[in-house]
Amino acid sequence: MTDTPASAPGTPRVAADVEHGESTVTVVVAFFANLLVAVAKTAAAMITGSASMVAEAVHSWADTGNEVFLLVADRSARRRADAAHPLGYGREAYVWSMFAALGLFALGAGVSITHGVQELIDPEPATDFGVAYAVLGVSFVLEGYSFLRSVRQARPEAREAERDLVEHIVTTSDPTLRAVFAEDAAALVGLVIAFGGVLAHQLTGSAVPDAIGSILVGVVLAVVSVVLIRRNRDFLVGAGTDERTRDATLRGILALPGVERVTYLRIEYVGPRSLYLVAAVDLVGDAKESDVARRLDALERDVAGWEHVAGAVFTLSTPEAPSLTV
Repeated sequence: MTDTPASAPGTPRVAADVEHGESTVTVVVAFFANLLVAVAKTAAAMITGSASMVAEAVHSWADTGNEVFLLVADRSARRRADAAHPLGYGREAYVWSMFAALGLFALGAGVSITHGVQELIDPEPATDFGVAYAVLGVSFVLEGYSFLRSVRQARPEAREAERDLVEHIVTTSDPTLRAVFAEDAAALVGLVIAFGGVLAHQLTGSAVPDAIGSILVGVVLAVVSVVLIRRNRDFLVGAGTDERTRDATLRGILALPGVERVTYLRIEYVGPRSLYLVAAVDLVGDAKESDVARRLDALERDVAGWEHVAGAVFTLSTPEAPSLTV
């Protein structure tokens, strides 16, 4: 599962930095949008007493806190490799993103569902419905802007990886992009649910639809949280790549000078858009051992210079090993 196939030799590495910058901007936009929305929803919840508005306020505060975790994730993943971490700190992004997903589950989903159940047991009337509608409308605009920002980042990446947008969001190795997209999409769905709950409360005079709206918002957040938790877990335990990336990498290695064939190739993620690969190759000719060692070292340095590759290890193929094909 990858964002873009490993690039051919000589590809500059600056594109990875640009993509990191795009992710940072996306998270910052989401943070300020969620902060403004959280303040507005909290005020509306206090004024109206609507259960759905309370759930939405909690949801937005959870999202705001999550963006802080995602900013830490993005910054931590950029730390350069050192002696203690020769492949860099990329996987820290998944650790902090996991914290964000767990927070969304515990705070956003847990509080929303609990409050909705309490309202069903002991319903309270709501007032000033116009305030709720106004805040929901403004929130939809702000959340929509943040969502479109994540879409604008993801769409060209999905096109380059030859995927549709949703498939790319699910499979991308960038946890910040996935989290912002998923949280903003859930926020927009939650706003529609909250609007329906508030409207039904006003029309019927019963707090039950409002309480159900709160529970449904919590369920949406729980589903999104579980998806994010599972994806971060996959990358933390060492997610491999898809066939497109494997084939692109294999073609790149076969194009290297002196490589006759490849008999083994393992690729896994060590961070957002950062790959580590191990390959067994058969070299052209029959050089002596010292020359072979130098040639393998040169191949490793060449591949480590490719965009999205954090490191590589090459070894010699055994004569009887079958060749890999694209």
